[in-house]
Amino acid sequence: MEIEVAVFLSTFANRVDRKGRVSVPASFRAVLDRQASAGIILYPSFKHPCIEGSGDERIEQIVNSIDALDAFSDEAENLQTILADSRQLVIDSDGRIVMPPDLLKYAEIDEIATFVGLGKSFQIWEPDAYASHRTENRTKARERGATLRIEPRDGGPS
Repeated sequence: MEIEVAVFLSTFANRVDRKGRVSVPASFRAVLDRQASAGIILYPSFKHPCIEGSGDERIEQIVNSIDALDAFSDEAENLQTILADSRQLVIDSDGRIVMPPDLLKYAEIDEIATFVGLGKSFQIWEPDAYASHRTENRTKARERGATLRIEPRDGGPS
């Protein structure tokens, strides 16, 4: 029995057809539905050769964070490119989106798109590039002895 959660989890590899259509994983669509998101928002990653994705809730958090910066600072101007490069896409009745060709080219995605859940957001990668990225991150985490403090849900001690 699967439990429905309101965060993006797991990794899925889906085929991209000749028209650039790709199925959004069902569990990702369920998260977007629970967030009452109008669609899916995609933009090129600042850090990696992949596409960043989210629903309305997360992009609003990004907008608020950028707005909290000094209005005319270089940092604000640089980060506003996230908004300028963002695409709001509608998920069709078959659970698919049409990937913008420039985003596919940016991430070097051809036939398969790997959707990677990151909690409040997700990424879309070319499969081999993601495999390398994942291996590198796991190696770094092990070598650095990465730990994670678990935040309590109710504000009490964990």
